[in-house]
Amino acid sequence: MVETVLIPFDGSQMSERALEYVGREHPETAVHLLYVLDHVEASYEFDWTSLPGYWDNGSQEATDRGRAILDDAEEAAQRAGLTVAERELLVGRPATRIVEYGEEHDIHLIVMGTHGRQGLSRYILGSVTERVLRRSSVPVTVVR
Repeated sequence: MVETVLIPFDGSQMSERALEYVGREHPETAVHLLYVLDHVEASYEFDWTSLPGYWDNGSQEATDRGRAILDDAEEAAQRAGLTVAERELLVGRPATRIVEYGEEHDIHLIVMGTHGRQGLSRYILGSVTERVLRRSSVPVTVVR
């Protein structure tokens, strides 16, 4: 029986689908919501015109955005009738942090969406989902 599910949530439609899947397939489980703030990926979206003070201001803005995404995820989980056991915002490489979280918190299943990146962005950034699938000792369900 699946008792705990980790949903890495980034506010995308795919992460919302992952949450909906858990609500349908594992409604009695305790849900852990995780947002990973990746400074590397955030730098690709960076507006280089505001270089001085970026890491101070940009980091706080990114953290605030991550907290807002977790607020939205928790509200959606509650609407789906799920019990949110934990919600956490971590900093680091998303795939690494997701795998570590799953192992450190006795997670029974990781459910995540895939963005389906292609071309240069996939080559540069790689696929977080693919890395989690390869590295996780916890079972992973991918939702499209």
